[in-house]
Amino acid sequence: MQDITKPRDANDVAEAIASAAANEKRMELIGRGTKREIGRSTQTDATLDLSSLSGITLYEPEELVLSARAATPIAEIERALEENKQELAFEPMDYGPLLNKTPGEGTVGGAVAAGLSGPRRIKAGAARDFMLGVSAVSGRGEIFKAGGRVVKNVTGYDLPRLLAGSWGTLAAMTDITLKVLPRAEDCATVLVSGLSDIRANEAMSAAMGSSCEVSAAAHLPQWPADRIPELNAPGKAITALRLEGIAQSVAYRKQKLEELLRPFGELGSLDANRSRAFWKSTRDVAPFAGRTERPVWKISTTPALAPGIAAGISTSAGARYYFDWAGGLLWLEMPSDKTQEGAVRTALAGRGHATLIRASAAARASAEVFEPLDPVRAAISRRLKASFDPQGVLNPGRIYAEA
Repeated sequence: MQDITKPRDANDVAEAIASAAANEKRMELIGRGTKREIGRSTQTDATLDLSSLSGITLYEPEELVLSARAATPIAEIERALEENKQELAFEPMDYGPLLNKTPGEGTVGGAVAAGLSGPRRIKAGAARDFMLGVSAVSGRGEIFKAGGRVVKNVTGYDLPRLLAGSWGTLAAMTDITLKVLPRAEDCATVLVSGLSDIRANEAMSAAMGSSCEVSAAAHLPQWPADRIPELNAPGKAITALRLEGIAQSVAYRKQKLEELLRPFGELGSLDANRSRAFWKSTRDVAPFAGRTERPVWKISTTPALAPGIAAGISTSAGARYYFDWAGGLLWLEMPSDKTQEGAVRTALAGRGHATLIRASAAARASAEVFEPLDPVRAAISRRLKASFDPQGVLNPGRIYAEA
């Protein structure tokens, strides 16, 4: 039976990790476990349960700054921000529905460690772009802090960005400080129905290149579109573009965007409530939820290349798919329990990054879950791991077998 350590604060975390390093033990880091099934299966001797490190420690709405312990649920943070009409602008997705977990349990530490970002990524950025500061414990058991509470803090190396997307392999984050932003007063979504993938890519490119300030753009072929009730357009592919801001600005830009998109096809729209529900479903990959036996891949690529990559994987593996980030993000679900990694890597051909998000433990053990690194990047990755965690204590093998 694996040992479980549940620290109460950063000092406890440091003591636990230092003890593991001294005794040559390896530790799995978990917050609330919502992303535990993403990545390679780790072979560890103990579990470091960080769930007690929870709670908002500082929130200054007028300064647009919030600090919270790493295991604080995103839902708790969003409730606090909502009271002041503010939000996490990077719109972190909730992996709960996709991985058959309880929705709303994801933590701020998990969001940062996984480098999450939602549909607003094309305008606002990702989690790393909103990190102001972090407190963490290295694989040596040493507590360190980086960044601060202001955007202009540039002292030393940008460690907060380095830890974003590291999946707990470099350090155990204990406290995180984020920049927050005012929530848009109004939003609306313009819909274009019936477009092919290539034509939808052209429509999204035109919208993103316009002055309409589109904050999200997605294209859903017929099957995934049918599984999002807010669309209410059965049997049609849907291309969606979101506008946010003050009500008058949204109304004006919506009119301009409709004029721009009218030549592409039949138009429709979603009001603020339906728009928010639709983009939440798109963000959380709702069309592929509830089908946990079927592997799901996440591919980041150049928007112009996405239709060809999707077509290649669909033809060879029978995958269902849809596009977010104006085509820069491609979600795919396989038709059976086979990951079809060969088809994915062949179609991608080095033109992006593919991550296996959902699959059985056996499938994850035999697949390259994250995009394979070239020799130069692999060497850099090894050196970083050796600097922060020389004995390989933290989440060994979570990303790559040797790291």
